[in-house]
Amino acid sequence: MDQTRLLLVLRHAKSAWPEGVDDHERPLGPRGLKDAPKAGRWLREHGYLPERVRCSTARRARETWQLVSGEFEQQPPVEYDDELYGGDYLDIARRTPDDVTRLALVGHEPSVSEVTFQLAGRTAIDAFPTGAVAVFEVAESWARLDRAQLTAFFRPRDLPGN
Repeated sequence: MDQTRLLLVLRHAKSAWPEGVDDHERPLGPRGLKDAPKAGRWLREHGYLPERVRCSTARRARETWQLVSGEFEQQPPVEYDDELYGGDYLDIARRTPDDVTRLALVGHEPSVSEVTFQLAGRTAIDAFPTGAVAVFEVAESWARLDRAQLTAFFRPRDLPGN
């Protein structure tokens, strides 16, 4: 393979728990509204801008992606996908066309931790908090994705002022 691929795994930012609202429609809470743009700035500042995005259809994930991508000069194509509400993220990544070199998956626990553990091992991270981003270098084609190198991990609390 000629080019290293990047897989960005983002967990939605902190959500609210309004009474009487279905889980799928829960919005971001105040901390999530503050943290999501920080993830976007971190991605931009480190050059981790995706070419394509697949985002859960859950409201809190969609709102997270809107705030994250609001920090970018150009918006990458985004596909809102019910499968990211609880599906197999490794399988989803494996179906990515080979011409995509930087893919972002925006979703939920436990799927974000599961794909991180599958790719980098159980000791790669101790927790995947809301608003966090894992960056993987993928040496194989997407279809052959089995292992990857965790090269960066962002948590909103790591920034000053949190």
